[in-house]
Amino acid sequence: MTEGFPPHVPAARITVLDVQPGNPPFRIVEVDGEFVGRATSMTDVLLVASEAGIPIHDLDDLDEVRWVGGNKYAWTPH
Repeated sequence: MTEGFPPHVPAARITVLDVQPGNPPFRIVEVDGEFVGRATSMTDVLLVASEAGIPIHDLDDLDEVRWVGGNKYAWTPH
């Protein structure tokens, strides 16, 4: 019986952190918790993932990508 135990939710391998000020603004991308690069667009996230050997089929799939501080459309600081 598994009552009382939360279900195991696997963490996404790609994490895109909140927008950082800059010219242009960027978001830090991590793979398995390690910094691997900066992204200024969704395309950059896909390229960083590809370089790390991780195919992303759907940027909205939380099993593939975790967005922190905004979704895939947030590319300017608040």
